[in-house]
Amino acid sequence: MTLENTHGIDRRNFLKSAAAAASFTVLPAATISSYAQNSKVELGLIGPGGRGKWIGRLFQEMSDFKVVALADYFRDRIEHAAKELDVPNDRLHLGLDGYKELIAGKVDAVAIESPPCFHPEQAVAAMKAGKHTYIAKPVGVDVPGCLSVLETARTIKDKSVLIDFQTRNNEFYREAAKRVHAGAIGAPVLGQCYYHTGRLGKQCEPGTEVARLRNWVFDKALSGDIIVEQNIHVIDVANWMINAHPEKAMGACGRKGRVDVGDCNDHFSVTFLYPDDVMVDFSSAQFMQGYTDDLCMRLYGTEGTVDTHYGGLVAIGGKKENWPGGKTNTIYQDGAVNNIRDFHASIVDNKPINIVEDGVMSALSCILGRKASYEQRTVTWEEMLADSASLDMRLDLTANGSEQKC
Repeated sequence: MTLENTHGIDRRNFLKSAAAAASFTVLPAATISSYAQNSKVELGLIGPGGRGKWIGRLFQEMSDFKVVALADYFRDRIEHAAKELDVPNDRLHLGLDGYKELIAGKVDAVAIESPPCFHPEQAVAAMKAGKHTYIAKPVGVDVPGCLSVLETARTIKDKSVLIDFQTRNNEFYREAAKRVHAGAIGAPVLGQCYYHTGRLGKQCEPGTEVARLRNWVFDKALSGDIIVEQNIHVIDVANWMINAHPEKAMGACGRKGRVDVGDCNDHFSVTFLYPDDVMVDFSSAQFMQGYTDDLCMRLYGTEGTVDTHYGGLVAIGGKKENWPGGKTNTIYQDGAVNNIRDFHASIVDNKPINIVEDGVMSALSCILGRKASYEQRTVTWEEMLADSASLDMRLDLTANGSEQKC
């Protein structure tokens, strides 16, 4: 079987066309839910920016949630989201500490869509307050942050905690992983893993602390760099297919193709070494022009190959098995919707789910690759875990919430 190399979805442009795409898939909550006897689950949304506001709509349109409170640093963002999601003014919490007021208020669940540097503090606070917690990836940007979420989540017994990976709740990715784990490609030998995309768009002209926060995706300390914030999608799939995390990594990175904003690198090249001498060759680029984005994890085994593309084809071919799989063209929305519905069902059925450990391991795998690339040497998993230094955000902002749009 020849495996089709299908280009991936453009995640940044997806938000621009989400409304049009949703017209083919969105159903009223009453239609899709089997929990009509229950009142809506009240949700607090931390970080209602571009993707956060979009996720808030999905919570309300695709399941029986009602967004009742918002928290954000920026007044314009929180007010725009409040109008769209119909949240009253007295439930809007401004400032860096606004999330604390939201969590202390009357909400059943919390969704965290803020910049990744804030995820651990906010997630731990939500879990400790007894809220069901929905966390955007990555769970953290450094080792202490990731471990704090893991340690807290392990103590939670009666509440749901979920990290939003779209691939892990897609039928074709799930079936591929099931078949690979059952031996469809034989023993894993070598992986090819890449995340090649065009650049992200600036939200603000750089030069101020306000602009730095609005442009957080370009900031190492706020985002974790591109290998942690974006590339985690394909590195997570590598861990999933191999059913392990890497034991060591060696790599390099640079900043040459996109230098007009922030300090993030725009390309990485890393070799991850997994148990049983399985190697994964990873590369990342975030400045491409003239080609379509492609997010791929391909694993070669002794008897076959699994080929996975986020927004493209997922399939298996080889001696033992030729599985045609299917295309994941709408995974960006559908994966999130599947996670939201599972999160809702776990709450109303009182069957808590705790899907944290795999997400933490994948974030730590990315941090391993980042450390190896920054230092341009081989770094072991144990050495990475021993790095107790937190990334210093160095944010010099007023705590009360910015009135400035840029």
